[in-house]
Amino acid sequence: MEVEVKLRLPNKAAHQKLTSLLSPFHTATHHQHNTFFDGAAAELSSQRAVLRLRFHEETALPKCFVSLKAKAVLANGVSRVEEDEEEVDPTIGRSCLDEPRKLMGEDSSRVLKRVRDEFGVEGFVGLGGFRNVRSVYEWNGVKLEVDEVKYEFGDMYEVECESIEPEKVKKMIEEFFNENGIDYSDSVMSKFAIFRAGKLSSS
Repeated sequence: MEVEVKLRLPNKAAHQKLTSLLSPFHTATHHQHNTFFDGAAAELSSQRAVLRLRFHEETALPKCFVSLKAKAVLANGVSRVEEDEEEVDPTIGRSCLDEPRKLMGEDSSRVLKRVRDEFGVEGFVGLGGFRNVRSVYEWNGVKLEVDEVKYEFGDMYEVECESIEPEKVKKMIEEFFNENGIDYSDSVMSKFAIFRAGKLSSS
């Protein structure tokens, strides 16, 4: 179970102000390309699941991760989702991105095998995706991920922090935001849900 605090920033100005404040704690920036898949007969979506390929681009060593996410719940700015993820060869990922049917024949991935076996998927369809610039900060004993999400219909800004004590960490982040005049709100939709809706939610 992946448990994360998710807070929405209202605009680019708030994003820039936050990243400036956090700059002494910056450890990495990831240029991500996220693309999603369902079963050809909606075997995943009908069970509140989705398959994601995530590419880390613009690095000397490109990476690709395949993830199965299921039964996501987002309430009061805290997300809980069942997640199974592993790293795969980027060349294999690219091949499957171009031809989703190849996901059926890829035997080197434990996650893909699980999707086929447990969900009865007999074919895959691509759903499209979006890009994200993720800035990572080691701050006050936690890892903050500040996202600038690039949808075709607009940009969205969000802060994530994975924790086994989400309420405690959320309070700490909110105090920091309030002390520094950072506007924010609880996220009410996941990035994927916003992508599928085709429009930016108000928070």
